[in-house]
Amino acid sequence: MLRLDTGFNGDLELPEALRPFVNPRYAGRAESLLAGAVSISEDHYRVSFPFDDATVSAVATFVPGEGILIGARLLKPYRLTVDFPDSRVWIERD
Repeated sequence: MLRLDTGFNGDLELPEALRPFVNPRYAGRAESLLAGAVSISEDHYRVSFPFDDATVSAVATFVPGEGILIGARLLKPYRLTVDFPDSRVWIERD
């Protein structure tokens, strides 16, 4: 499952199962502020991630589970459109 989170200002949150496929390189440990003013410390990795018919360099964290969370920083060069009446979401390069 792929999720977009406009409140997540990072690049990616990936499931542990994808770790061997994205060439992770340790970038350091950083604090993240979550909803409800909860602060957590996480390991961050520079990864090579397939996105929009290209391989992009991004910063990712790894978590248990199956979903991929794409954050606002990765989407910065794109326009995000949400059509609530038609229940559609799409992105396109600006």
